[in-house]
Amino acid sequence: MSRKAWVLASIAWTLAAQPVHAAGPETVALIGTGDMGDSLGPRLASIGYRVVYGTRSPDSERVRELVAQTGHGATAATQEVAAKSADIVFLLIPWPAMETVAQGLGDLAGKIVVDISMPFEQGADGYPQSRLTTSSAELIQGWNPKARVVKAFASQGSYIIDQPLAAGGPVTIPIASDHRDAKEKVSEIAGALGFDPVDFGPLRMARQIEALQMIYMIPFVQERKVFWEFYFRRSNYWACNPTGESLVPVFDSDDLAVMRGSLESAVPCPK
Repeated sequence: MSRKAWVLASIAWTLAAQPVHAAGPETVALIGTGDMGDSLGPRLASIGYRVVYGTRSPDSERVRELVAQTGHGATAATQEVAAKSADIVFLLIPWPAMETVAQGLGDLAGKIVVDISMPFEQGADGYPQSRLTTSSAELIQGWNPKARVVKAFASQGSYIIDQPLAAGGPVTIPIASDHRDAKEKVSEIAGALGFDPVDFGPLRMARQIEALQMIYMIPFVQERKVFWEFYFRRSNYWACNPTGESLVPVFDSDDLAVMRGSLESAVPCPK
């Protein structure tokens, strides 16, 4: 498929996806009201979710303005109260503060917890490296063993959340979790927001997603004047042109999570 065809298909698909509304009055808590919080909140409210912002200062002027901007009955509360009231909890807190916040939200049993954080630090040469030996998402799952932790919405900038069409083509959202139903629910959200969700496998694959995130930091630490936005997009090239290489299939290859709203079936073999 040519780039022009990709763009046209993406525009049609994104515009079609935006009117999709959440089924039922589900509540989403956004723990953190920074750059990602003030992008995800209004968009989630626009597709039918009840949004509550979890913040240390729910009565601050900035938070009141964000609640008003979000509309659709959005509210703000302390972090623990917001998490308690929600069906789905988005953790939008940077590291190292995440370590304290993710362990102080109370009982998250049964809730879907979406981690978007990037646990990076600068190495001795100034370039980014992970501060963890596993991943942020895996630690959060360990701290909240009865929650259903998902790594998602972690590999695109906030302005792409605001307007997916700014990317000039489909933007893929990799989703990793040990809970199939949680992956499928988050894929539904991603599709409704105008993105192309893909099943990235079990939660340990969050390590690879977090490695992708660090690509963003390179132009910052290099002090460039022009930065970059990156995406990976679907292609059937290798399926249509097999190399003959044989790999052992993953344990769930015959029963992968259903990524609702994905573009998988829309990618033909290249001519």
